[in-house]
Formats: sequence, structure tokens, C-alpha cells
Amino acid sequence: MWNLIFMIPMAKPYFDEKETLYVQEAVKSTWVSSKGSFLDTFSKKFAAFCNVKYASTISNGTAALHLALLALGVGHSHEVIVPDFTFAATANAVLHANAKPVLVDVERETGCITADAISKKITKRTKAIIPVHLYGHPCKMDEIMELANRHDISVVEDAAESHGAEVNKRRVGSFGHISCFSFYGNKIITTGEGGMCVTDDNELYAKMELLKNHGMTASRRYWHDVLGYNYRMTNLQAAVGVAQMEKIDFFINERIRIAKSYVYHLSDLKKQSIIELPACKPWAKNVYWMFNILIKNSKVSKQELMKSLVDSGIESRPFFYPLHRMPPYHSNEKFPVSDYISDHGISLPSYAGMEEKDIDYICDCIKKALS
Repeated sequence: MWNLIFMIPMAKPYFDEKETLYVQEAVKSTWVSSKGSFLDTFSKKFAAFCNVKYASTISNGTAALHLALLALGVGHSHEVIVPDFTFAATANAVLHANAKPVLVDVERETGCITADAISKKITKRTKAIIPVHLYGHPCKMDEIMELANRHDISVVEDAAESHGAEVNKRRVGSFGHISCFSFYGNKIITTGEGGMCVTDDNELYAKMELLKNHGMTASRRYWHDVLGYNYRMTNLQAAVGVAQMEKIDFFINERIRIAKSYVYHLSDLKKQSIIELPACKPWAKNVYWMFNILIKNSKVSKQELMKSLVDSGIESRPFFYPLHRMPPYHSNEKFPVSDYISDHGISLPSYAGMEEKDIDYICDCIKKALS
């Protein structure tokens, strides 16, 4: 619906002849469901991209998180530490695993959780941590892994929004015991719906392969030793994924190009302390899945700015609500940074192939609205 409503949409996928060619090839093979050569090719290409040994194709990013927690033995009586500021899927996966999400406030600059904040929430029941690489900026994973290893806690990287982001030149997805990605339509690469779990641990990989396929053993067809799930990706989706992987460096470079252009055009508003622009820590590679601004000192509210952009044919997007405000995860604890970021932040259009003239137009509209 994006490009049917707005002159400039928030996001749209970038396809060329390769996606069509590979999907046609999958259709002609008649392998269109959960078996086929594109599934194997996609998983191998993605594992190599993340510099890990194994990758398991999954039906979507939320299922990937749930599957990872199950493979790590997370369940009843366990606690899982998650950021308060994230998409609800992160906490939903914990609840689906019958565990308790423990919310942690985030740091102001990046919106990510830190090892220091996590350390204050660790208890005897803490089984796992889910750091979320938010909006394209990674968490400081070396510090988080050191903390987790010291306490013998599993780590599931939620990298749904950060394909290709780096910590000290090491790609996200290569730190956690299991790492999870999403390929939803607005992500850096897409298969429509879809996800991936990656790991260096052969036993965890085998558990996920078993659980995602109804718990059916590979050696005895239609025999189920455990309760499993249908979390499988289709060969048709994987065909799109293979084509997308061939362009992933281009997609990442496009997001960075667009971010640099926004920063150039909006720098005056930043100098006037009217807005804040996205951070990029010295140790990080931010892939800018979404380009975000925080409205600081302006008589124009976030809602008024978004309405002004809509009137100009531009789609924008509010930040996530803090988890602690919503009924399924409600907490009376205070999360001041999460609250502030959510209340003041909006995301601007960003997608591969976006033209400079569109960025110019968006920034002009923002300047007029906030001035």
C-alpha cells in the first residue's frame, strides 16, 4: 500500500530481473514449498555474509526469535532481558516461550541496551539476553558477550533491522549464541515475509532444524520425537532471497548514502538544537535501516510534523511505543530514555533507489514545518 498512497513512501522493495528469473526457476522446478535448491543456496549465502557456520531459513523474524529461545532451552520460570524500546516481537517471542521478559532502559544516543544496564537486571532466573540492534545501529556486543559469558547466560542477537551492521568491523549476527534476522518487505533485504537464524553451534542448528519442521526426525519420516512448529520458509521466498543477497552490498551502501544526504540537508536544524540526528559510535557501522530524527526544541510537535509531511505527500513513521506502556508487557518501573526517544522520534523514508531530489524535497518540507 505504501506507494499507492504516498508520493514518497516510507519504504519499498528493490527488485530487478533476477528475482523474477529465480522465482520462475523455482516454479518450473515444481519445488515451491519448504524444499528446493534455493533454500540451501540462500542459507549458505547468508551464513557466509554473517561469517558464521550455519544458517536456518525461517518463516519470519518473530518465529526466528521464538525458535532460538526454544533451542536454547528457555521456558517456564526463566527470565529473558530485553530492551524496553524495541518492536513488540522481541518481547512476544519471550512470552511465546513461556518465559518472562525483563525490561531494560536504553542509551540515549543509539536506543540500544548496554552491558551496564543489563548487569543490573540479572538474577538467578536470567536465562538469556536479547540485544536489539536498533534501526540499523548495533549494540556493543563485545561487552554484552563478556557479561553474558561471565554469568553463563545465552545471547540471542535480534538483528532484524541491521543486516550488515558491524561492531569493531565484525558483523552483527556473529556474536550471539544464536542470531535472528527478518526479511519483511521493508527490511534491507526482503523475501516478502521470512527470517533466518544463524549460529556457529552445530547442536543448536540441529535443534532449530528439527523444531521448525514439526519436530519430525530426519531419519524416520513422519516420526516426531518432540513437539515442533511449522516455521519453514518456502523455496519461492528463498529464490527472492538469493537474488536479494546478490545485491546486499548495494542495498547497504544505499542506506548509508541516503543517511549522509539527510544529515547534510538537516545539519542546520541540528546546529540550532531543533532536532537530533542518528548517532554512529566510533566502533560501529550503522546501516541506517530507518533514518530517524528526534524533535527537540520546536513549537511543532512530532504529530504536527508528521501531519505536515502527509499533507506534502510524504509518508513518515512514529517510533515504537515503549514496551512498558502496553498492556501485555506493562510495568510501573520508570524508563525515562525509552519514553523520551519514543515521544520525540520519527522515521523518514529510506529505501534503495531513492532519488536525491526526493530527499531534498523531504528536507525542505521538514525545514518549513519546523521553522
